[in-house]
Amino acid sequence: MDVCLFLIATERATTDVTQPLNAQGILDAAAAFPGIRRAVVHVPVKGGANDPYLHAEAPPRCTLQAYFSSIDALESVLREGGNAHALLNLTGLKECDLTQQVMAVRRFPVPDPGTQRADEPRCTYLVSYEGPAEDLNAWLGHYIDSHPPIMARFPGIREIEIYTRMDYRGALPVARSNAMQRNKVVFDSPDALNAALASPVRHEMRADFKNFPPFSGANLHFPVISSARDFTAA
Repeated sequence: MDVCLFLIATERATTDVTQPLNAQGILDAAAAFPGIRRAVVHVPVKGGANDPYLHAEAPPRCTLQAYFSSIDALESVLREGGNAHALLNLTGLKECDLTQQVMAVRRFPVPDPGTQRADEPRCTYLVSYEGPAEDLNAWLGHYIDSHPPIMARFPGIREIEIYTRMDYRGALPVARSNAMQRNKVVFDSPDALNAALASPVRHEMRADFKNFPPFSGANLHFPVISSARDFTAA
């Protein structure tokens, strides 16, 4: 099972961010991480998405996902002097408030992963459940067993991943997030995402949501454009 570092950049209310975000520059920096398997940079979709059940939420300026095959490899880039510290000086990130979280990655099959190359942008619906749940084991059990089979019926879906939190060591000097769970569903384009959200499957998802074991905290949904690179782990 892979592990994933989430680095989330949010614009400060007191800072006028004028420098454009360089997603490719962030991917270039991530490419220097020893042992990295994959990196994805997500930036907001202009105009958001047409979700029939949700209001638009203010998205992060960007989110980086860095995937590793082991927690040891991931922790090595977070240690004092590790490669992840270089991200903190990148234009477009250094003007933001950053948070980090390391999570276990669970992947689920889809009927058709598509033919786009790994480096072609796609559209992702990033979701976080901040928690807590009254019974986390029961909550995760229901979500992981029941939700992905419904997600897989979305027309045009290309990827499904669910993330659960982990303890980890690191010296990256930014705040830690503690979302109890995250997930993403991936499509070819914003139009494809909107078509999926307009399908009957979105209503099935909402019906299952009403059956979740009790939980509290924010439930955030962000439509984003995702640029990815795959690497051969060192």
